[in-house]
Formats: sequence, C-alpha cells, structure tokens
Amino acid sequence: MTPQGPRRPNVLLIIADQLRADHLGFGGNGIVRTPNLDALAARGMVFENATVANPTCMPNRASLATGRWPSAHGTRCNGIPLDPESRTVMRSLADSGYRTIAVGKLHHQNMGWEFEPEQREEILATDPLLLDSAAHDARPRGSGAWDRWEDRERHGGRFVPLPPDYYGYSQVDLVVGHGDHPGGHYLHWARERGLDPEAVGGPERSEVVYEGWDQVYRTAVPAELHPSAYIGEKAVEHLKDAAGHDAPFFLFVSFPDPHHPFSPPAGYDTLYDPADIPLPLGFEQDHSRSPGHIRHLMERRGEPGSDPTMTWAATEEQYRHAAAAQYGLITLMDEQIGRILDELEAQGLAEDTIVVFTADHGDLFGDHGLMLKHFSHYRAVTTVPLVVALPGAEAQQRTGRSAALVSSPDLVPTLMELTGAAPFRGIQGRSFVPVLRGTATAHRDALLIEEDQPFGLPGLPGPVRMRTVVTVEGRLTRYFGAGETELYDHAADPGELHNLAGDPGHAGLERRLTEALVASMAALADEGTAPTAAA
Repeated sequence: MTPQGPRRPNVLLIIADQLRADHLGFGGNGIVRTPNLDALAARGMVFENATVANPTCMPNRASLATGRWPSAHGTRCNGIPLDPESRTVMRSLADSGYRTIAVGKLHHQNMGWEFEPEQREEILATDPLLLDSAAHDARPRGSGAWDRWEDRERHGGRFVPLPPDYYGYSQVDLVVGHGDHPGGHYLHWARERGLDPEAVGGPERSEVVYEGWDQVYRTAVPAELHPSAYIGEKAVEHLKDAAGHDAPFFLFVSFPDPHHPFSPPAGYDTLYDPADIPLPLGFEQDHSRSPGHIRHLMERRGEPGSDPTMTWAATEEQYRHAAAAQYGLITLMDEQIGRILDELEAQGLAEDTIVVFTADHGDLFGDHGLMLKHFSHYRAVTTVPLVVALPGAEAQQRTGRSAALVSSPDLVPTLMELTGAAPFRGIQGRSFVPVLRGTATAHRDALLIEEDQPFGLPGLPGPVRMRTVVTVEGRLTRYFGAGETELYDHAADPGELHNLAGDPGHAGLERRLTEALVASMAALADEGTAPTAAA
C-alpha cells in the first residue's frame, strides 16, 4: 500500500566494487582525480568510520540488501546465493510504492566461477559432506534454476531478462563479473555497437601488459564501450524515464570497478605515472608478530598466487603499476558518476533525491605490503567510503564529516526511515538518521566484522572463521580454530603496525575488546522469526 502525504524522496545508491576509502580525493588521496565524487562529498555527510559486515563481495552485498550480518542472512562467503525470497530494502520500498531498478553488478547469486582445484581439494578434505547440507531446499538447482540468473555462461548466447521482483528489483540491467569483458546484459549492449568484448578483452589480447602481474594491462575495449560507460548510459536512461513517473524511484547503480583485473582503456592507462605514487602504510613493516599466513605471504613477496582473487605480497614496482592502473579506472568511474549526477539535475530530480555512495568492501592495496582481500582485516579492506547527501532544505544543514562508527547493514534501516518504508523483523542494522540530522554524533560503540572461508592459505588451514571487533580504542581479530589473535591500540598505533596480542602490558585492552567481541556476536542472534505462541 502506498503511503499518502508529501512526495517521498527518490534514492540513488551508487556502489563501487573493492574500493578502499582513501583511494578517492575526498578520502585524502592527493593523486587520484575524482572531482565528481568530491563534489558529492562536499554537499553530503562523509562517514569516516564506515565498516563492512564482511570484507567479501557476496556476503556484504547481501548485508547491504537485507540489513543483516552474513551469519544471519546465510550468505556467509562467496558461492552461497542469497535466498531469493529474502526480505530486502528493495522489496520493502517496492511494497510501499517505489519503482526499484538496478544497473550493473548485483552478485546476489553465483557468477559461474569455480573453486581452484587446490581449494576444492582442501574443502573436500575438511568437509566431506560439502554437498549434503542440514538445511533442506526443495528448489531445483542447475541449468535454468532459481540460482542461475547471474551465471555468466547463461547470458553468453542470448539476452536473458531477469525475472520480475528479482530480490525486490522490478528491472535489472545486469553486468556479470569484472574487468574489461564481463558478461550479462552488458555483453549484448556492446555487441549491438559493433564490439565483442569477449573477442578483444583480456590480457592475452592487450598490446600493453605489465610483466610483473597479469592483472595489470591496458584493455583493447575503448572507453566509450567500457562496462563503466554502459552503466553510466543505462543509469541516465532510467533517470530520463523517472522524470515521467509520479512514483518515487530507488535506483541502484553498481560499478564492477575498480576491482581487479586493473585494465583501464587507452587514455586512462597513462593518466597516472607509477613513479609518482608513494608507498602506502606499513609497506616495509616488521611482520614478526603477525599471523603465520601473513608471514608466509611476506616470505614470498612478488609472487601472485594461482588464484587471482587471493591476498598476496607485492614488490614496490608491482604495487605502483597496479595503483596507477586502478586510479585510471577510478577516474573513469568518477566521470560516469558525474554523468549520472548531471542527468539527475537536468531532469529536475536532484531536489527530491537522496544520493548515497559507498563500496562493497575495500582492498589491502599495498598497506602492510599486501594486495587484494581475504584472510586479513586491516582497515584498508574493512573500511569503505560512505557519503549520504540528503535532498532539499536538509541538504544545506547536513554536510560535513562524521566520526561515528557505522556498518554496512545500518544503511538499510537508514534508507527505510528516510523514505517511510515499513521496517521488517530481523533487521540488525541501526538507522543513523540522527547523525545525518545532527541530533547525535555517535552511533555504535563497537563494529563487528565476520569472515568465513571454506578454504585457507599456507599457515592458515581452512575452513577459516574470523571475527573482528573495532571500537574507538582499537581492533581485535580472532581466528577461531587457528589459535591466532591480532590486537591493535588505535590511540598509539592507528596504522595497525604492531600486533599486541598476548602482551601483558596490554592485557586490559585485550580483555575489553574481547568482551566487546562477545557482546557483539551475541547481539547478532537471529530474531527474524517471531514466536506465535507460548508453547
């Protein structure tokens, strides 16, 4: 039922993939050029301590949709599709009269990538009942089934529209994957314009490939047919269409960049000189007190793993070349975001639209000598950019920066409160509208970060269960089952360069953070199902 009364605000939610908070101009980066996002930040509220519920794509994207932590919504790691009947913010908005549209990468279901052989071997060795779960799901799986809507292979031969009410979206323009030749609806859009990304994309068809890492190259796909350009074009089309409707809209715009491979098109690959990029925090730090798997990676510095998604330790040259390429992709994305925001203004929608920018998770990207993600909860991978720009009269008063501790699931109840959508049982996030409206400065006392992986690394055998708590005092990470702990004092060591776990001089800090961790984990007990009787 659509609520009566004044027109409710539209929502434009823009998300980047694997973007750390300080790889943006407004995030303090003095090299990368992001004028459009910087302008958005200047007219919105920047949250400097926005943290993910899980530093992995599928789990945290599901948390951004449901307002729940992975241990509650079930997508604990990549490879577990979100239940298609889940209550999501999109579904609640649609039920209350919003037109709900998505453009770009969703990743609520598997994209088709398989485990590396050694990963599958390890999983089966530690979990021989991998395919025989306690939970029963009668829905069919496999070709054409409910969990194959984002499978890259399914979209290769022909255009496959997604079903209505896809996790709450009434319309989706889909991108599947990353880099310069992803699949999905983008593939057919490019082919209609005379380019087959599968025929020209990838390092093997590039004229410029960095020899130090095959994930860094110049794509042969031109900028105007790049996936980021597709997303910009489709978002603009939807904004033009929205101007002709009375119903408010929720438009989710999701860029697959700047996730690796770092493959900017010509003109963007040379925007930044690797020699101009300084080494990041702790690049040469002493890891003698770091967990065993981190020490193992550092002993093999300069050797990317066989799985291109896994954490590894880079040399100075490898880091600088990757950063220069990634910055090019960020600038390309920023230009497309500028195109979208300009259209919002041109259609007369800006005064009625909440604009949010964030990322699904960060990237170690050289901090502590490491690259990419997984098996580490340093701030670079767990802290994400978050800007919320309110529309109309409120916009003039709700700008600046906030040090409040907020988590990705908090965005769901925040948007529901701002739009007037009815809440649903089981939301674990907390609305930070009081911070946006200036009636509060603090939000949470502690932030909980989960990570579960069915496989491990040398020095950290799988399955891996990591739990982290972050407070204003510091960060504590426990590797359950592996006997590893990390403890950092943020007052004395904000860069997390010195692991204090087990240090008698910091026993008080370790005790307080352990208590905060236990309390945070207990608070996430799933309450999504209500009791209906006393017995």
